[in-house]
This record gives sequence, structure tokens and C-alpha cells, in this order.
Amino acid sequence: MISHFSILPENQDVRAIEIAGGGLHARILSWGASLQDLRLDGHPSPLVLGFQRLEDYLAHSAHHGAIAGPVINRIGGGTAMIDGTRHHFDRNDHDRQTLHGGAGGFGWQNWQVAAAGASFVELAISQPDGHMGFPGRIDATCRYELNEDGMLSVELRATTQKPTLVNMGHHSYFTLDDRGDIRDHILCIDADRVLLADRTDLATGEVLDVSGTRFDFTRPRPVSDAFDNNFCLAAQRRTPQKVAQLASPHSGITMDVVTSEPGLQLYTGHKLNAPVAGLNGRIDTPFAGLCLEPQMWPNAPDNPAFPSILLHPGKPCEQISRFKFTIK
Repeated sequence: MISHFSILPENQDVRAIEIAGGGLHARILSWGASLQDLRLDGHPSPLVLGFQRLEDYLAHSAHHGAIAGPVINRIGGGTAMIDGTRHHFDRNDHDRQTLHGGAGGFGWQNWQVAAAGASFVELAISQPDGHMGFPGRIDATCRYELNEDGMLSVELRATTQKPTLVNMGHHSYFTLDDRGDIRDHILCIDADRVLLADRTDLATGEVLDVSGTRFDFTRPRPVSDAFDNNFCLAAQRRTPQKVAQLASPHSGITMDVVTSEPGLQLYTGHKLNAPVAGLNGRIDTPFAGLCLEPQMWPNAPDNPAFPSILLHPGKPCEQISRFKFTIK
């Protein structure tokens, strides 16, 4: 079902699309192609953080449920060489680097509803050449689908008319119970390496073996601490496979993460500070939800050994990620 949600200051209509399938119920907004709400039969609370009003998204969203792009995460210095030419992007993070495609990135734009059905919606966006400094018109789509086996599928696709950078990602804050703190959620990530980051959370290029460190989630254990790091799953994009599992010891809900991407960003939401109530009527304080963001490795332009995020005309970029929910 497609309905009117709100009006942007520039008079654009923001749509809300409700879909259902496999015991899941979701509400997606055209603004940012954002997953506003996700519910599972048998559990009364939202599985993601979100807001009730568009005004709160505009004023306080930390990419809540949005599609980040054209490049998720950070680009060091807000600049990169593309096809022999240096390009400068919007430096919206600490005035020194580009975060999630800049202040006017995909997560801050109103997408168009391209197609919709009872269990799926496909949204589309066209970013003009030079927007936020990215060369080439970039045409992107996002398809959300709820499958019969309790799985949320997120498929992202992009094409360009000039060589450019693309590394899109889904940015939901997951919470598998209603306690308001994910630090006792049990997490397992199938990665033996992690990218270290500096004080601004920019990947430095240093790759660390997780063995014996605070980054070792190769066996299930509580999240416990603050993280904003990319876990290295593979050297390149591949056939989708299970890479992580998150579980709440209180609700009995488990979420499996399946993806084609070679990286997974764990962000524990420790910087959340919106002063307004979320979907559950409660203000979301630090650690209220965590992100597990399938992606290419961040800050790739500064690190040639990382999987490339360079996109050429005629060669589409496609990402498949799935989040499967079960309840005991």
C-alpha cells in the first residue's frame, strides 16, 4: 500500500509504502529510501529505529534506515583521483572528509517509487553529474522485498555515464528487543580481519588480525563495547553468503546477515542523541540500536589494495543483502 507521508520544504511529496511477507511487516519512506519500521509477528516492538515524523528525520536522522550513497562511509580528505582527474567532494564530516555521499547524498534525497506490490517496493533516484562533487549522472535503484521465509531482501543497483565512485549501503539501526540497549545482544561475524580507524572513524588503511583483540567476533559473544569499524569478509564482491548473526537473549529473536559484499561495517550507535521520541515512544540514547552495513571496504580511494569502488559506464554495480529473522 502506498500512501502520503509528508511534504518536504521544497513541496515534494514523501510517500510511505507498506509491504508484508513471511511474518514480517515493513514501512519504507521515499525520503532516503528509508526503512522506517520493521515488525515481526510474535514480537510487539520495532526491529529498527525510526521516527514518526518527517520533521524529525530532517532534523535528527543519523541515516536511520536510509540508503547511503553514492558512497557509504568516509572518503579521506573528501577527494579522490578518478580516471586520471582529481575530484573534490562535499566535506560534511569534521569539515575534512566525505560521509555517506555528502550532505546531499542519497540518504538525504527523495526517491521515486518505480514499482510496488504486496511484498516488495522498488525505488529509484537519478543524481546529476557533479552533485556533491561526484562525476557522471548516477542512476540507482533500491528494491526491498519480504520473502516467505522471514527474510528482508535489500538489492541495490547503480549505473553511471562517466567513471565515478559508487559503494551504496543500507543503514538501519537494528534492535532485537525493547530494552533500549544493544550491548548485551549476541554477535558473531565471519571475519578474521578488521580495518582500524582514526579518531574521526576514517579507515586508516591498517588491516588487523582480530585474534585476541576486542574485534574478535568469530565466536558469538555480547557486543559490550563501542565499534565503528569495517570487518573484512572477502577480497571482492561474491555470491551472497551468510556473514553474521545477531541475537537477543531476551526476546529470542535472531537475525542472520547474508550479503554479496566483501565488507561489513559494525556501528554500535554510541553517538545516537536525537532529542525526540522514536517509533516506540522512547528517546533513543547511545547504544539504542546497531548497524550491520554490507559494503565495499571504506576509504578505498586512499587505499589501492582495497576492493575498488570505481564504476564505469556500461558496467552496473549490483549489491544483494538479506536479513533473516527468526523467533523462538
